[in-house]
Amino acid sequence: MSEMTDEQKLRLERNRHLIEKQNEDKQKLQMRMNKIKHKIAVISGKGGVGKSTVTINLAAAFAQKGYAVGVLDADIHGPSVPRLLGLTGRQVKMGPPGVFPVPGPLGIRVISIDFFLPEEVPTIWRGPLKMGAIRQFLEDIVWGDLDMLFIDLPPGTGDEPLTIAQLLPEMDGVIVVTMPSELSSTIVKKAITFALRLKMPIIGVVENMSGFVCPHCSTRTEIFRSGGGRKMAEDSGVSFLGSIPIDSTVGVDADQGKPFAVTHPESAAAKAFSEVVANVDSYLKEREQRLKPKPDVKP
Repeated sequence: MSEMTDEQKLRLERNRHLIEKQNEDKQKLQMRMNKIKHKIAVISGKGGVGKSTVTINLAAAFAQKGYAVGVLDADIHGPSVPRLLGLTGRQVKMGPPGVFPVPGPLGIRVISIDFFLPEEVPTIWRGPLKMGAIRQFLEDIVWGDLDMLFIDLPPGTGDEPLTIAQLLPEMDGVIVVTMPSELSSTIVKKAITFALRLKMPIIGVVENMSGFVCPHCSTRTEIFRSGGGRKMAEDSGVSFLGSIPIDSTVGVDADQGKPFAVTHPESAAAKAFSEVVANVDSYLKEREQRLKPKPDVKP
């Protein structure tokens, strides 16, 4: 058998270092994620359905219940979580353990590309860079012990959702956000198909902007109709988590960087949102019981 050439030896050494680096990254990711009890992604096949608003209000609602909560803004091109939580202009802090999330309202720990780049600078990145950033958000961020991590994903079924699905196969599930219109439901249904194909558990569907409730007379007007989200869930065989009406307080609170579920608990949107929160909470508790190791039964 002939000896290896210098080029072959160099290639072998490079491959060895690459494998070692991949193993180290995998162990680091596992170490970080083992400290997080529940991981939930919020997705939609379509933009403009209020997905980020649903994410930050879910995070705030669970934080208000006493849970330790984190939010990962995985929308690299259009991050909005910092603005919705009043954290615009903030920067992360670094220490020997790594990079620390920015603390938000109710102690919510937040990470977004917005914290690393000037707000007015667009993120002009291709797939590999976006995937690398998301991996770093999970591996290098010192999330600490969390009860829940909500991951706000961009619209569609591209690089970012694929990366999360691959890096977090143990994820508790995804929440799919849609609007009541037939057009929205048709496009968003692709997100359900995406999750099913990647074997990601589906927690359920949220129908946002489901009618308008007048704050003065409480009359309900179906601006975009309603029921499209429920029908989509039924047709797909997944759970329906609830409908959230259009409410003027939602827009006002969003501009002020405040979660409406906390600041206006008596609003029509907050009352409807409480059903979504309760259904997600029930899903997590049932899943936890289902996955809990059963004690050995001795004969």
